[in-house]
Amino acid sequence: MMLERDFMKSAAALAVRSVGQAVDLVSGGRSCFFTFHRVASTERWEALPNRNFYLDLTFLDQLLAYLKESGWDVVTIAQAMALENDAARGRRFVNFSIDDCYRDTYEEVVPLFRKHGVPVTLFVSTGIPDGTMPLWGAGLEDYILNHGSITIDGRRFETDTPEKKRSAYLEIEALWDGPKAGEHYHRFCIENGIDDAAMHEKHAISWAMLEELAADPLVEIGSHTVNHPRISSLTVDDAFFELNQSKLRLEERLKIDARYFAFPYGRAADCSIRDFDIARRAGYAGVATTRKGLVGKGQRPYNFPRNTLNGSHRSVLHAELHLSGMTGLAARLIGRV
Repeated sequence: MMLERDFMKSAAALAVRSVGQAVDLVSGGRSCFFTFHRVASTERWEALPNRNFYLDLTFLDQLLAYLKESGWDVVTIAQAMALENDAARGRRFVNFSIDDCYRDTYEEVVPLFRKHGVPVTLFVSTGIPDGTMPLWGAGLEDYILNHGSITIDGRRFETDTPEKKRSAYLEIEALWDGPKAGEHYHRFCIENGIDDAAMHEKHAISWAMLEELAADPLVEIGSHTVNHPRISSLTVDDAFFELNQSKLRLEERLKIDARYFAFPYGRAADCSIRDFDIARRAGYAGVATTRKGLVGKGQRPYNFPRNTLNGSHRSVLHAELHLSGMTGLAARLIGRV
């Protein structure tokens, strides 16, 4: 991985940082929201079948240190909204949010942010701690990682090398992805003798863990629906249920005001004006997407952009591309928003 000192010396670094400095001169400051899902140690990351879903924990540690040394403030979304409404803010700040929330959020992510003394936002799909949302991706990956072959609907996949494991996972994920993924996973568990409940507990965050995290002043908790659906594919009533019920559930169990929401699928085709209005009616003060870009001064609170940190991008250079706004600009130019 590219360390900060290596990054600072590179020609690419100078180019990217000069773009960011130009943005600072024009706008008086910058704000950038990052998001990711899971983390893994460097050694474990290399072997994971779905490794791009995970941030390398060592890289995340280095990134947090780099941001501090580079003069960036790490803030909650509530703090970011207050700063954006301050006409004389003149600051650079960044927010990190974790979507879904698995057991490693509690065991590894939050402790790392505590180590650096900076806050983190958790967007929780309440079906995970409630045990009602099938963690089919985690269960499939876990089984592939620990077995030399698997059987799905009578078809055998050889998974005895890291390359075969990744190939099998990607093929099966593409076949299952959609509203019936849970049904596919249930049949898979039966066919391969998997204890679905035990597998869920192995990967899921629990309400007891969330209750502990809710008491931590460095942890901000918001909603990520109940069942992680693509909101744009739902009726208005079903979409409102997902947003409203997850908010109420978090508030009931954790005794918090769940003021912020993140769309499970947050690109332009996945959430639009209709869905932003549903979020407003459900009582949220702010809503995050996964559209790339910087959070602009006067940003509407119901469509904050967030930049996804892909697990394969294990260098500060990739993060700086987001921080400069270059990835957001590129996404708009090629129509991938």
